[in-house]
Amino acid sequence: MEEKAKKITFNDILRAAFKKQASDIHLKAGKAPVIRVHGRLSPLSSKLPPLSNDALLRIALNLMSEEQQKAFHENKEIDLSYGISGLGRFRIHIFKQRSSVQLVIRNIPDQVRPLSELNLPSVIEQIANIERGLIIVTGATGSGKTTTLTAIVDYINNHKSRHILMIEDPTEFLIRDKKSIITQRELETDTTTYPKALRAALRQDPDVILIGEMRDPETMATALTAAETGHLVLTSMHTLDAQETILRFISSFPHEKDAQIRAQLASVLKAIICQRLVRRKKKEGFIPAAEILINNARISELITNPQRTHEILSTIEDSQSWKMQSFDQSLMDLISRGEISYEEALSVASNPENFAIRYQGISQMDGKKWGDSSQFKKRYEEEWNRIADIEIDNQSLTQPEIKVQKKKKIR
Repeated sequence: MEEKAKKITFNDILRAAFKKQASDIHLKAGKAPVIRVHGRLSPLSSKLPPLSNDALLRIALNLMSEEQQKAFHENKEIDLSYGISGLGRFRIHIFKQRSSVQLVIRNIPDQVRPLSELNLPSVIEQIANIERGLIIVTGATGSGKTTTLTAIVDYINNHKSRHILMIEDPTEFLIRDKKSIITQRELETDTTTYPKALRAALRQDPDVILIGEMRDPETMATALTAAETGHLVLTSMHTLDAQETILRFISSFPHEKDAQIRAQLASVLKAIICQRLVRRKKKEGFIPAAEILINNARISELITNPQRTHEILSTIEDSQSWKMQSFDQSLMDLISRGEISYEEALSVASNPENFAIRYQGISQMDGKKWGDSSQFKKRYEEEWNRIADIEIDNQSLTQPEIKVQKKKKIR
């Protein structure tokens, strides 16, 4: 007689997924647990039976406090965090689908990764040294926004004596005080809403305020006020690039406030970091492609002038001396370093057609595919300028602002 299958607990599922280096776990009624490893979905184990809705409901309710249960029944979805001693922390999103309960669980590393290990441009460290203003990290879900924001907080914590107030939904990384004092407040547990927590934050003597995500005009307006009053505000948005981020921010407010919001944003914005994860070419895993906007006089002018905001992307591409770069420029750099393939770059490029044209213009030089990396990068910069139809005034290179003049194409 066959021995009965051993019962598996929720923690057993998390431990098994952790051993397989899963980034995400999907628990769905009528299906056995599914995990994502290096971007690909697969069953956690062929031996596990499908999960019942009753089992998932019991798991979900056991994970929630009474207040969270009320919020879940009211809103049909909730975010929370969960930890297992000796294993790590997990971000859990519980929601309803087809009248059943479903959980998506993300594994959160137990230690904050320093900026130096994130494979981001070196300018990020300079951004982390900014004392006041607004810094926005953007990208799709799973693009590493929280990892980057937390790494910036960790950098400040290691190098400066500050009071860093973090408002998150949920709290993912538990950060210990080093040179700074860290205050971590979680929605539903320590406060009710982002706007309420932000208003209170201004009375809690912070130097740095981290807002997990800007979701509504009230949060955005309070973040602007905090930045205007001398605080450093770190936050995230679900946008794909810098230009879209600025337009989304402005359009979140009534049209009659357009000029005011543009002026405020142009005044306090310091930088936008946009991330997309791209599959590596030579080893498992992903590497970030990053678009970087640094607010200077020219960018501020484009933010305040609605007739010229569409020029932000081209200005980023023309401002490499300011350490700015577009997504496509970042992808070209990753290709030149052998980190990613052209095919992967094309799949995530902002404009695949334009990217393909630029790639072909560079890679077919002198009948060779690439040449060495330094040769490629030199030709890449020349080709980018040619296609962008610009020439930089040499005299302006010593000035704080690069002047971009329309001239004949460089042949």
